[in-house]
Amino acid sequence: QVHLVESGGGLVQAGGSLRLSCAASGSIFSINTMAWYRQAPGKQREWQRDLVAAITSGGTTNYADSVKGRFTISRDNAGNTAYLQMNSLKNEDTAVYYCNVKMATRPPQTYWGQGTQVTVSS
Repeated sequence: QVHLVESGGGLVQAGGSLRLSCAASGSIFSINTMAWYRQAPGKQREWQRDLVAAITSGGTTNYADSVKGRFTISRDNAGNTAYLQMNSLKNEDTAVYYCNVKMATRPPQTYWGQGTQVTVSS
């Protein structure tokens, strides 16, 4: 079992920056990929969350086209905390941001954080 705690969300003006953190605890030795997803206003289902950025245990990163060049995902040396540095924020970045981890287990297990609200104002 893995428990995820997110922090760093809030209200920011367009063009500003925020840094999200996701701290994992529990059976963290099997964590493979840590990722951030977001769920835009009006979307209620878990499957309606969109991938923002992901980082593997080997440090390989992947970004949604809409955030490339503006957002940076990173992971601490212990591998159990992920960060999302968000710069040049736009109104369309407004969403609830969820931390997600995928375990190196068979079958792969996935865990979600509780979500943190990011609101970008004009």
